[in-house]
Amino acid sequence: QVQLVESGGGLVQAGGSLRLSCAASGRTLSIDVMGWFRQAPGKERELVAAISWIRGITYYTDSVKGRFTISKDNAKNTLYLQMNSLKPEDTAVYYCARKPGTVLVTTDTEYNYWGQGTQVTVSS
Repeated sequence: QVQLVESGGGLVQAGGSLRLSCAASGRTLSIDVMGWFRQAPGKERELVAAISWIRGITYYTDSVKGRFTISKDNAKNTLYLQMNSLKPEDTAVYYCARKPGTVLVTTDTEYNYWGQGTQVTVSS
């Protein structure tokens, strides 16, 4: 079992920044790929960024490239998402998730542990 707890969401003006954190506990030695998903009202959940826990290989969806940075602290078993130059279209509930195995994929059904989500709201 792996437990994931997100924090760091909130309300920010367009152009501002937020940093999300995801603390992992439980059988964390089995962590292989960690990702940040988001879901806006009326839209499908999408993978925003992901990172291979051991290799550090990263993925970003096109709309956040150059603005968001995913990182991890292995010692603290914590995943981060630094979000800069935020736009109103970034408004969503953000979830961290864990996928077993070393292959980084974008399909949410491949991720088997999820956090409770944290709301990010960007005002124009």
